[in-house]
Amino acid sequence: MTQLDHLGIAVRSIAQARKLYESLGLEVVQEETVEHEHVRTAMIPAGEARIELIEPTRPDSPVGRFLAKRGEGLHHIALHVDDISAALETLKGQGARLISEEIQIGAGGHLYFFVHPASAGGVLLEICEDPPTE
Repeated sequence: MTQLDHLGIAVRSIAQARKLYESLGLEVVQEETVEHEHVRTAMIPAGEARIELIEPTRPDSPVGRFLAKRGEGLHHIALHVDDISAALETLKGQGARLISEEIQIGAGGHLYFFVHPASAGGVLLEICEDPPTE
């Protein structure tokens, strides 16, 4: 089943951005650094989905460049799938433009890959799956 997983919001400062959500009664439940993406993330549950605040750790990272060019705001929409490998193969087979054809490991151990905005109606689309269970 495919469903909305989270909305990724690029921010200059998680410490500053989280105050708004906390004032609305929401709570950051997980913060971590994803070294290979050069970002810090904060996850905020919001109903059935989550809000992911994304702060770059380097100005030359993809999120750092996004902020420099567009400023703070919606960075991506993430859809949760049950079988990320099948989703990747389906999209590749349909000729979707992908940011990377490799499944990566991100915040919280989730598996993910990104679909280029050119193939997703102008929006960066993340496809993700829960972390593998051991």
